[in-house]
Amino acid sequence: MMFPVSLLLLLLTYSAHATLLGWVESPGYPTRYLPHASMNWTRCAPKGHSISIRLIHLDLEDSQDCENDAVKVYSNGSLISVLCGKMDFEDLQASVNPSLVSSSGGCLSLSFHSDYSNTKRHAGFRGFYSDQDFNECDDPDNSCTQFCHNFIGGYYCSCRHGYHLAADKHTCTVSCSKDLSGQRRGEVSSPSWPAPYAENSHCVYTLSVEEHLQIELLFSEDFDVEQSPDGSQCIDTVRVETSSETLGSFCGETPPPSPFLTHSHQVQIHFTSDGFGTNKGFSLKFKTRAKVCLAEVTPHSTATPQQPVYPQGQTVTVTCEVGYVVDTQGTTAVTREYETTCRSTGQWTPKYPCEPVDCGPPGIPEDGILTFVGSETQYNNQIKFNCSSKYYKLEGDDTYTCNANGVWESSRGKTEIPKCVAVCGMPDRHTASAGRILGGQDANVGEIPWHLLITEPARGGASLINDRWAVTAAHVVEGVQVMSLKMYGGVVSGAALTSNRAQINADRIIIHPSFITGVQDRTNFDNDIALIRLASRVNLSPNLLPVCLPGTHRGLLAQEQGTVSGWGVTDAPRGYRVSDTLKYADIGAYATAECQNTPTAKNNKRTVFTNNMFCAGAQGKDSCLKDSGGPFVVPVLSAGGPHYLAGIVSWGPPCRQRQYKGYYTKVENYVDWIRETMDANETS
Repeated sequence: MMFPVSLLLLLLTYSAHATLLGWVESPGYPTRYLPHASMNWTRCAPKGHSISIRLIHLDLEDSQDCENDAVKVYSNGSLISVLCGKMDFEDLQASVNPSLVSSSGGCLSLSFHSDYSNTKRHAGFRGFYSDQDFNECDDPDNSCTQFCHNFIGGYYCSCRHGYHLAADKHTCTVSCSKDLSGQRRGEVSSPSWPAPYAENSHCVYTLSVEEHLQIELLFSEDFDVEQSPDGSQCIDTVRVETSSETLGSFCGETPPPSPFLTHSHQVQIHFTSDGFGTNKGFSLKFKTRAKVCLAEVTPHSTATPQQPVYPQGQTVTVTCEVGYVVDTQGTTAVTREYETTCRSTGQWTPKYPCEPVDCGPPGIPEDGILTFVGSETQYNNQIKFNCSSKYYKLEGDDTYTCNANGVWESSRGKTEIPKCVAVCGMPDRHTASAGRILGGQDANVGEIPWHLLITEPARGGASLINDRWAVTAAHVVEGVQVMSLKMYGGVVSGAALTSNRAQINADRIIIHPSFITGVQDRTNFDNDIALIRLASRVNLSPNLLPVCLPGTHRGLLAQEQGTVSGWGVTDAPRGYRVSDTLKYADIGAYATAECQNTPTAKNNKRTVFTNNMFCAGAQGKDSCLKDSGGPFVVPVLSAGGPHYLAGIVSWGPPCRQRQYKGYYTKVENYVDWIRETMDANETS
């Protein structure tokens, strides 16, 4: 086969700077390739070299996107050419071969495949591959900023006169850093000033004088440092650094203000430029003056007297802003002011920071009922209080702010932390009708959730008034040791009394101080009221909720209906017996004149009636023996809540003789005593 003249010239050209390594061709070339033919070929170049393929002949079946027969060429695994159809040497050399070159030290791969049939005979392809030196200087990524020199297997960079290679061996820069320490006067300018400064400059000018002096800079008005066309950012920069701060970057055509006081005896002036531009740069003169102290001694404070700067030796009073206090580093004194003096070093001594007042976490009970949201506790931070249970409501404001005195304060100026108080008088379940205690109607669970049963030492009742206190009649607990008191709540049937959850323990009994104790045949039940402090907070639930205390201004009206409840004596087919279930009845209050007509006691003496009592009853309905201490609430249960504790079952004649009239302690007369006693005994 005869080579065309152009091919011979190509081979002669390659022989001058490349090594011909061999040929690559399709199976059966040049006769023909068969159906389902395939081949794979790969060659890699050493470092600083590349592999190239020069195809001299291509004759494959032509198809859309070369989907039938094709030769594919890859560089380091990436597809760079897909070929099919027929092309002569000149076309290949012009449009295909220039791209079939690997990267430096890279690999070329070639694959060929044919499909199941060809309607015509095709010769295939042939080319030669060669190893040649890779010209790194033609690679735009070689990073030589000035001159690039190629050699077989590598390259190196060099610089124009006056420049030197930086540590990266690619960047040409100038030696422009100077140490001018000890000089009180002098000049500093960009490289080549007043000619355009060199590219890739990284200049550091170090100035240092005695500690009691500061360096003053005076920039020339002729200032020209490259910035972006829109002026939004610096491309080249001038930056002044002291031991405490960085000033700048400065660029553009407007110099920094002069005189430029650094307030430091040690200064570094940094100048940097990129690889482009023809800007002129900058020039400055420096000198020294005595140090002064700045107006701001410490953040969040003011100095008195107020001046722009202060000379050495002047003393001022530093006052922290509202909401900030002096942090005297370990002392317990809390103050907003202190005195300080400007020293020869330009520093204030002493110098204390003004720190924000910290209120700390608010003091709340650890029972988990009162909670708050917010973790920041410094001046002006806010927290929000909530109650974690639906059986409590927040008493007081909900949002508090840490004030300037370090106290949590509400928007209304309240500094007392709010409380979660039990929701009172609102049973989850309401009764539809009322029956009788004497043979009356049984209560369902949750209908009278405040009624507590006392079983020992003697049977009686009590009313839960919050999660820690109950109220009863004084004569029920007269002479009773608190450890012997057995009390139950949240139940309406005696069968439930065996549950540990039903028993409620007490740790203190407080009888009203005006109740006369130690009387054998009692005819005086005045002030028949006592408080029972529980040993721990009870867990409120639908079956165990407090009743509300009445307002001191509210009086019980004649004929006003209320509900009385108890576990005492009830009628039965064979006579009276103690009830095994909680019963209730709706009865009305009598007029005072009716109540003053009191029954006769066993000793034929009438029981004393006072303004601290009222009486109530109805035909066939009344409280009875062993109901003492139980509640009389208004309005009646069927009317819905909230329900208030109007009376406490106190005294009366035997059930068969009383003609349905019982006497009750008037609770409204004792609300102040109840609250004061609970407050005084809350934590004692």
